[in-house]
Amino acid sequence: MRFLQKVTAALALAACGPAPARAGDVADFYRGRQVYFMHSGGEGGGYATYAQTFAPYFARHIPGNPRVVVQSMPGAGGVRLMQHFISVAPRDGTYFGLVQSGVSFAPLLESTGAKFDPRRVNWIGAMSRVAAVCAAWHTSGVATWEDLLTKPFVVGSSGAGSLTESQPALLNKLYGTKIKIVTGYHGANDIYLAMERGELQGRCGSGVPSLEISRPGWVASGKVKIPIQFAYERGKLLPDTPTAFELARDERTRTVMKLVLAPVEMNRPLLTTPDTPAERITALREAFHSAINDPEFLADAKRARLEIEENTGERVAEIIAGAWALPPDIVRVAKEAMSVPGGD
Repeated sequence: MRFLQKVTAALALAACGPAPARAGDVADFYRGRQVYFMHSGGEGGGYATYAQTFAPYFARHIPGNPRVVVQSMPGAGGVRLMQHFISVAPRDGTYFGLVQSGVSFAPLLESTGAKFDPRRVNWIGAMSRVAAVCAAWHTSGVATWEDLLTKPFVVGSSGAGSLTESQPALLNKLYGTKIKIVTGYHGANDIYLAMERGELQGRCGSGVPSLEISRPGWVASGKVKIPIQFAYERGKLLPDTPTAFELARDERTRTVMKLVLAPVEMNRPLLTTPDTPAERITALREAFHSAINDPEFLADAKRARLEIEENTGERVAEIIAGAWALPPDIVRVAKEAMSVPGGD
């Protein structure tokens, strides 16, 4: 009889399915462990500042409070970091990547070297929704949208898949601007140095807060001019600067721009590797939410002039999935508009 009772109890327990993971399980995993917070920008740029400012708070809010190390992995506008996370990094939730938002759409648009599926990684959240801009050096002669339509403008790019390359290419194809794109720069700081040397006239693909982190006072002093911002609506930082969406000439262009501008809604997204256990993903998303709303972090972010506006990991995943579900003809037009002819 006792044997039968034990068997019956065991079957009843099995029918209920596996027991839900306890919060203590996640804490036990991370306690005493070292985790790696990697970013795809160059040293001294906006991504480095965001990573170095946010990483300690993120680790503080992860159950078990692991030690965190911040590392830089620039290359091809974030493609190198994405491929590392999908193919190399341990799949256990100990590696986190802060990557350019535009790189998530690079494979869809068939950018050179982007051989990964962004839907495979686990998205933890996004740190801001700041519109990217084109910044023109004050001696370039480019200050307004009309100038971009009539004057040559030489900008630097960090590689295929990055906003520094795709956004000016799109302006050329869909709007008729005269931008020449020079590739091969390792990050924002290299491009800004080239602008100071007179080697380049400007850069597209970065937000004003990031620009101000790398080069304080450039915008306020007029050292750079902002002729265009990539957004649906004019932001509070640039109320007098037109957006690419409002300048679209027809409904088809506006539909294409909805795909192109998707990265604005998930700017500076944070990810971890595929196959990370679900209970850790849940805990990491909760830690992200707590950290990005931590009063101490927000105070540090304000001092560092970081623009913070949270978006959830679930929403980031939805934005990416929605882009990949668009009709092929819309994707094709966006791809053609954002491609850069060889030799530039």
